[in-house]
Amino acid sequence: MGNVIFVSTGEVKVCDVNHHLKSTAIGSCVVVTAWDSFQKIGGMAHVMLPGVAPQSKEEYATRYAANALDNLFGQLSQLGAKKENLEVCIIGGGNVLKRENDTICENNVRSVQEILGHKGFSIKALSVGGTLRRSAFMNVSSGFVYYTEGDSDERLLSNTTKLST
Repeated sequence: MGNVIFVSTGEVKVCDVNHHLKSTAIGSCVVVTAWDSFQKIGGMAHVMLPGVAPQSKEEYATRYAANALDNLFGQLSQLGAKKENLEVCIIGGGNVLKRENDTICENNVRSVQEILGHKGFSIKALSVGGTLRRSAFMNVSSGFVYYTEGDSDERLLSNTTKLST
């Protein structure tokens, strides 16, 4: 197994087959994974907030869905990824604090889905909602995406041959 690169809240990271990507403590945030099946490169964005970063928050821009996804796809493109080869998954958006009327988790999921749709991406697989924290792991050499919910063992969310939801 290659080196694991951790992706913290508000970060975007990309890598080749010599590395894997992992994000933990995913609550109301949404993690987006993208993998180019031909170039064998992948990326992960840990989105904290919906929409576009205000100008006053530019130094924290990748905390916001639109900015993070632009950054993710831009970095992947610089490494040679082609949009038509990218497989995208999303994980997170849970109301882990179990607050009534807390909509940040739903807003994050909706924002990410809308932005991906506007960019012409379909979502290959997802694990969103509920009240349990999640983690995400991408094996960049295979494109397999795994996740956990609460204290569960890792589960396969997506592989290169079938759709999972």
